[in-house]
Amino acid sequence: MKKLIVLLVLLLGLILPVNAANILPVSVEPNDLRTIGVYQVPKTITLFESPEEGSKVINTIQWSPVDIFPEGVKFQDLFVVFVPEKELGYVAVTDEIEEWVQIIYNNKTGETAWIKKDDPYKFMSWIHFYNMYGRKYGLYVLKGAPDSVKNIRSATDDSAQFLAEMNMPTKIKLNVIRGNWALVSVLDLDRAPKTGYIRWRGDDGIRYLFPDIK
Repeated sequence: MKKLIVLLVLLLGLILPVNAANILPVSVEPNDLRTIGVYQVPKTITLFESPEEGSKVINTIQWSPVDIFPEGVKFQDLFVVFVPEKELGYVAVTDEIEEWVQIIYNNKTGETAWIKKDDPYKFMSWIHFYNMYGRKYGLYVLKGAPDSVKNIRSATDDSAQFLAEMNMPTKIKLNVIRGNWALVSVLDLDRAPKTGYIRWRGDDGIRYLFPDIK
């Protein structure tokens, strides 16, 4: 009987589709400096060499929560953010004009191509993206972020009054983004609430925190 149950479980595992894993940034990426925001891509992505309808097509990528085509393309190479349960996929944008965005379609090599917008509201600058998703889900600190990120200050200035330090935050609630600073309410392991400004990115544009999208 046990063998029969195991066999049925294995068969169901083969038959039922399994969503790919969530993809979110893990560490600080200095190479991301050239990006200006993100674009929520449709299930079929046509990559053009230049922002013109008659331009050479580099590739066409199709994706679903469980699969991606062509076979050589990987979810983690294409997406900056991928949440299969929500069918949500964002790619990094390096340039934008009226009807087009230039995206990084291979995060390993940094290769770029143009895609035509299917919806003008699907492009978001980094500040817009953080204000939208950071306020909804909170933030987390990326590996490799400088220790100064832990400093909570009274204003958006490195010389502003030091209020507290994040030690091991269990929750970083974003209230609003102001330039390179984020007004946050932090709950640490010591259970003491701390509110003030922290840097979410440096003056050079390197991001230190990211929305904890779930």
